[in-house]
Amino acid sequence: MDLAGRIREKPAFAEDRQFQKRLVSFLESPASYPHGPREVRSIQTHISWVFTASPFVFKVKKAVNFGFLDFSSLEKRRHFCQREVELNRRLCPEVYLGVVPIYRTGSDFSFEAEGEIAEYSVKMRELPGGWFLSELLAKKLVGETEINRVISCLHRFYESQTPSPPIEEWGMPEKLKLSTDENFTQVESFVGKTITPATFEAIGHFTSSFYIANEKLFRDRIRQYRIRDCHGDLHLDHIHLTPESTTIFDCIEFNDRFRFIDIANDLAFLAMDFDFEGRSDLGNLLLQTAAREFGDPEMLDVSDFYKCYRAFVRGKVESLQALETETANPEEHIKQAVRYFRLALRYTVSDSEPLVLVVMGRVGAGKTTVARQLGVELGWPVFSSDQIRKTMAGIPLTERTATDRRREVYSEQMTEQTYKQLVEHGLAAVEIHGGVVLDATFSSRAHRELLCKECENARVGFQFVELDVDLREMERRLRARNKSTGEISDARLEDLEKLNAAYEPPSDLATDLIEISAKNDVSDIVKAVLLRLTEKQLR
Repeated sequence: MDLAGRIREKPAFAEDRQFQKRLVSFLESPASYPHGPREVRSIQTHISWVFTASPFVFKVKKAVNFGFLDFSSLEKRRHFCQREVELNRRLCPEVYLGVVPIYRTGSDFSFEAEGEIAEYSVKMRELPGGWFLSELLAKKLVGETEINRVISCLHRFYESQTPSPPIEEWGMPEKLKLSTDENFTQVESFVGKTITPATFEAIGHFTSSFYIANEKLFRDRIRQYRIRDCHGDLHLDHIHLTPESTTIFDCIEFNDRFRFIDIANDLAFLAMDFDFEGRSDLGNLLLQTAAREFGDPEMLDVSDFYKCYRAFVRGKVESLQALETETANPEEHIKQAVRYFRLALRYTVSDSEPLVLVVMGRVGAGKTTVARQLGVELGWPVFSSDQIRKTMAGIPLTERTATDRRREVYSEQMTEQTYKQLVEHGLAAVEIHGGVVLDATFSSRAHRELLCKECENARVGFQFVELDVDLREMERRLRARNKSTGEISDARLEDLEKLNAAYEPPSDLATDLIEISAKNDVSDIVKAVLLRLTEKQLR
């Protein structure tokens, strides 16, 4: 008899935490399984429990409803278990063995055909450890050969999926907005917890503006048959590479619109995962190779938009998992959520390219405070010319330089060395972090030219942000420094006239300059900087 014909659903079971606790306990016991495994290892996500009972894996869906996903009834969980098996057999039929009912027998459970059906599980063959792409990456065993194998497997898969109007309509901007708008609504409650207000606003602005600026591109993607029934959850842990086989598993089953997507969207998840793990070289290789092999150069025009979307989704998922009552380490999920949201922000301000972000301006403009906050928002290190200068001179950072040493410390030679080190530190940090924030007046055209030249030689992008504040505000801030004990800069009110006279306005920077009023609160200034950087990426 079909499984659906044997359902005698007890909705209270799914809602009863004690029931779920007993079910998990049953599935964690080796004695529960007919094949008698030695041990059972369990992990949970925000939507499932997964039990590894070698040589099989059993996956049980949680009774949850997140709007975009509804497993709230036994019948729905049965349906989506079957969908999971059917859809994943497209890529790995040998792994997905079927849907197995779990029966209730008195106060216990059984895999044998007795009593009423209490729950359903997806039964899979266990994939041997050590060969998941995440594990290979950790061992530095992922390179061009492995990337080519993944792309070859996916290319065959995409070609086997026939486009159709009901699928292709999900490539239209108004349909895509259903998913992105839903994400912003669901993340709103995490603002101030795992995502900052400035980051939330900047990503939202980038997303909505990208739709408007690229409507023709989205519709061209449909005409080029780039919208297919894809995998939908293509990340490192869902790819398994042995010397003999390439296995891609665990596609999205719970919501068709998450699979009815642009091929570029599907691949962007994996590329974003590489970026998250600090291997942007592999992420770029993946997309560039796929664009060439698929005959799809326009893929690269939308990949950063989709990578931003994917990182934002992962930030949402990690935030949700932090709320789970069964979660053992919510702090770790919060930490991961913050990292994903920061990554999403980086895509909005610099695409996937490395960037040196310079916060410059006259004395008292608030450069240091703004630079530090931008560093926090983006997760990038911040280097200050004041700090470098005092470190070279052997002066404690928060101690004002003695009068008898100022001529030496602020000599032309020391200033040249300071800016040279500032640029060197910045470029070294970009290699590791993908971006850096530099805090300095850059009052000299020669120093700006030095940075531009060194960045161009290193093939690293750069962007200057000049903070502008009126004379009265500069005077007020410089007076306040006399009362501050944590100030690194030596500049005070008596230095203002001389420093202003030496400041060469950055008319030489042209398109590489963003001018921002610095009269508002720091949070407003930082938000304004991020929005302006986002707008530049949309041009």
